[in-house]
Amino acid sequence: MQHIEHMADQTVNEDHASEPDAPDAPIDRELDELRRERDALQDRLLRTAAEFDNYRKRVDRDRRDVAELAKADAVQDLLPIVDNLERALQAAGSDASSLRKGVELIHLQMVDLLRKRNVTTLDVLGTDFDPNIHQAVAHEESDAHRDGEVMEELQRGYRLGDRLLRPAMVKVAKRP
Repeated sequence: MQHIEHMADQTVNEDHASEPDAPDAPIDRELDELRRERDALQDRLLRTAAEFDNYRKRVDRDRRDVAELAKADAVQDLLPIVDNLERALQAAGSDASSLRKGVELIHLQMVDLLRKRNVTTLDVLGTDFDPNIHQAVAHEESDAHRDGEVMEELQRGYRLGDRLLRPAMVKVAKRP
């Protein structure tokens, strides 16, 4: 009988020893699950923050592009005026000095306006023909120029910053 009581005590002790382990196992599993869930949420948060930052940068870039396009359109509208003023300056004789002075003032104002808007002219004389910035309207044989050299500018080309507004209309030399 003593043996049976001893076995019963031993069983009770094992039950008490296993009881603390039994509740810890589900708690550990739950804790591990909560950690995984926390890590997944943190990963989603970081990804969402990165996506939002990329979105913000894209919107800023798009906004700058739209502003540049609007500026380019406005400046392109002014270019024919500058062309006509340049033509009038070339046509005005010395006897029409007051007309010439007035046209010169308007031309200077327009050129200054373009400069303030970051519009620059293309320097094309003596350069090699480049279809990206030149529009060839004539080819002429010439011994005095290299083959493919821009020998005359018929209409100025313009840039707004790095953007080409209008190619230069040019006459290109070709070897005889």
